[in-house]
Amino acid sequence: MAMGLHKFGGKSRRGRSARAPMAEINVTPLVDVMLVLLIIFMVTAPLLKAGIAIQLPDSRAKPLDHTPHQVTITMDRDGKVFLDDTELAPGELSDRIAALPKGADGQAPLVTLRADKALDYGRVVGLMGELNRAGITAISLVTVAGGAAPVAPSKAGR
Repeated sequence: MAMGLHKFGGKSRRGRSARAPMAEINVTPLVDVMLVLLIIFMVTAPLLKAGIAIQLPDSRAKPLDHTPHQVTITMDRDGKVFLDDTELAPGELSDRIAALPKGADGQAPLVTLRADKALDYGRVVGLMGELNRAGITAISLVTVAGGAAPVAPSKAGR
């Protein structure tokens, strides 16, 4: 760089005095930091959608399209029920589902159910029964894509 190569008190080679401030700003580090932050935000933004940590079961089903008129119901490992990201008290689900606005065609919103794979099957079916009682007849179950095919029980022990 051009620091410290000229004499004190006189003029430098370019005609500036030795004590004149340098008017050049190196923006390369700023651009590098901004690009790294952009990449971090792009990677973490999709992870912010699912706010409740659960272990979803595996499945080989094809993914469904996302629609704008959609409600996500989550049941975690402890059996707590969440509507989108808000926790519901026991028995509050039916009232909250009934209060949801209908779509433009008068249909109930699309309900996706996320349930932890460690839950008892009866608890998940009980939650689905509550949804049915609230008027929701079509429920999409959320799973992790790419799971192994279910294994049929062997008939050798019979």
